[in-house]
Amino acid sequence: MKKTIILFSLLMVVLSVHADDISAVKGLVHRLFPGYEQVFSFRKTAGKTDVFSLRSEGGKIIVSGNNANSMAVGINHYMKYYCHVEIGWLKSDTFQLPSVPPRIPKPVTIKARVKDRFFLNYCTYGYTMPWWRWDEWEHFIDWMALNGINLPLAITGQESIWYKVWSELGLSDATIRNYFTGPAHLPWHRMINIDRWFAPLPMSWLNGQLMLQKRITARERELNMHPVLPAFSGHVPAELASIFPKAKITKLAPWDGYAEQYSCSFLDPMDPLFTQIQRRFIEIEDSVYGTDHVYGIDLFNEVTPPSYAPEYLSRVAKQVYASLANADPQAIWLQMTWLFYYRQKDWTNDRIKAYLTAYPKNRSLLLDYYCDMQEMWKSTDKFFGVPFVWCYLGNFGGNTMLTGDLETINRRMEHAMAKCKGNLAGIGATLEGFDCNPYIYEYVFEKAWNFPTNRNVQEWVNALADQRTGKVDANARQAWQLLVDSIYNQQTVTQQLQPFFNMRPAFMTSKMVSQIPQVDKEDKILLEVIEKLLQVDSDRQSYHFDLANLTRQLLTNHFMSVFYDYQKAYEAKDLQTMRLLAKKMTTIIEDLDKVVGTQSCFLTGKWIKDARAWGKDPMEKLYYEQNARNIITTWSDKNMGLNDYAYRSWAGMVKTFYGERWRMFFKAVEAALKARQHFDKAHYDSYKDRVCTFEKYWWEGCVGNFKAVPTGDSKTVVREILAKYQ
Repeated sequence: MKKTIILFSLLMVVLSVHADDISAVKGLVHRLFPGYEQVFSFRKTAGKTDVFSLRSEGGKIIVSGNNANSMAVGINHYMKYYCHVEIGWLKSDTFQLPSVPPRIPKPVTIKARVKDRFFLNYCTYGYTMPWWRWDEWEHFIDWMALNGINLPLAITGQESIWYKVWSELGLSDATIRNYFTGPAHLPWHRMINIDRWFAPLPMSWLNGQLMLQKRITARERELNMHPVLPAFSGHVPAELASIFPKAKITKLAPWDGYAEQYSCSFLDPMDPLFTQIQRRFIEIEDSVYGTDHVYGIDLFNEVTPPSYAPEYLSRVAKQVYASLANADPQAIWLQMTWLFYYRQKDWTNDRIKAYLTAYPKNRSLLLDYYCDMQEMWKSTDKFFGVPFVWCYLGNFGGNTMLTGDLETINRRMEHAMAKCKGNLAGIGATLEGFDCNPYIYEYVFEKAWNFPTNRNVQEWVNALADQRTGKVDANARQAWQLLVDSIYNQQTVTQQLQPFFNMRPAFMTSKMVSQIPQVDKEDKILLEVIEKLLQVDSDRQSYHFDLANLTRQLLTNHFMSVFYDYQKAYEAKDLQTMRLLAKKMTTIIEDLDKVVGTQSCFLTGKWIKDARAWGKDPMEKLYYEQNARNIITTWSDKNMGLNDYAYRSWAGMVKTFYGERWRMFFKAVEAALKARQHFDKAHYDSYKDRVCTFEKYWWEGCVGNFKAVPTGDSKTVVREILAKYQ
């Protein structure tokens, strides 16, 4: 009898787990595909290896899988490859379902090739997510599940935990909130780069983010994800030294041009206070958000460690891990390897090895952060056997530029999987911001599964064309193949050539001039692609996005070519031609603003509206708007190194920020010529000072009122623009 009861109890536990998985994936279907709840039937399978199966049976689509995450990938596979439906990562990315669900001709079973699928970058939270509410997060988490992501970075809401820790240690409310940065800059505060910029952080923000993070982590776990939570990296408020005068607290050098007042303070991991803070932070964090025992700690991101001696680095790593294990014996330390790439001359192999092998390998997980440019596993003997995740970065600052290299991504990922079977734990993407190349990241995550398209890039491209337009269309397929053979066949580099239009106006350097033939060639391809897409009859939002996005790139390229002629006219002192070309460029600016204004994700007004919505009173609303404007323009203070790093070709900004800078430039150059003078360094410096003053005024004075909803039909607007320029 007792044995029967035990067996029954175990069975009930198993069934409840199964029911939870099925209920979770049913919830996803209800949220994303409300007309298809009766189409799918779900089956839970045994086994630890992630796998899903699809088949048609009795008028239903049977989706089987070992957990909710695997079943979600199965749903996405059905949507993409049978329904021609692509679900975007933003809530504004709408789609249409077939009125009659397509049948599956023969059963499909697909296994995961890797255990871990990591997503996000600390920077993504600043460039894309600071103003998100639950509805946007909810959609995005569903998108992550559809793409098989099971290891998402989850750093929202950590400031509320730090507030409790620092309060317990004796710091005042004002001191703590002045230690934090503004919301959009918090990623760089978390990475030990800057303190106090846009301080103080409102208490309403801390409370709102705490509630948000509870919902984020709960939903991610429902869908079999393991949120990567933050842990203590040694970053402390400078004022902590007055409470603990014997503590080994060092003031770090200013980061990237910031004044010393914004520098961070670092507590030596060997100091007993380090372990004390680590333990208390994790205790509070785990009690509020729960834990999956994976913690992100990055000690020396873009900063110089106190010493590069291998003995010191080994001792530091060993102690940091010990502090983590003391707080959570099951802890796994996840860290990015960007620091090894960023300071390659300093991080020699003997130093990297000392740092990475100082604690148990099975309690470590590395992110090979920038494999599209340099695979660090190749130069470090596969990270000396430490488990790692191959990551594609592909975007800096959330920049609005077409870029990606599918063939290289495919080749490098396959090579890593073949050569690193012993310690390749997974595949990931570490983009700095969302914008214009979502399909590249979807491709990366499809590589984590044994899809047939893994073996043939062209097949995948054809399927993508079908998904973007909602049908099989020869023109669409040809257009996308052209894109992949050209635009999406180039590396993304740290100092990638941003659209000339988005740079602070100045005459071209010889390097920029050398880009003109390449830009002209790209323009011809873009024009051909757009013309082919215009022949497609589609009402898909993704199709209209592509038309607007491609035309955005075409116009910014064309602006550069026209400016080249303007520069030649200046050199010839041909004022009349210069005026005509300046007028032409002004028209391009207006057209660019118009075409990006047709898409919700390209609206400065939405970015600002979402930021202001976090304010509980007019002063807070202004604070959030200024912070939102600052990060996408000057980034920091007037005329510093990160100016325009996070440039955006967004409606509203195009005319009022970039457009005004160009108008100021044309005016300054013409004034010099009228005075029979060269636009020399003195003239440029005077103009630059005025421009820098304007840039700060734009974000600080909140210049312009912008629409938060799209205007016009993308296809119609693109047709009008092409007719004008052809």
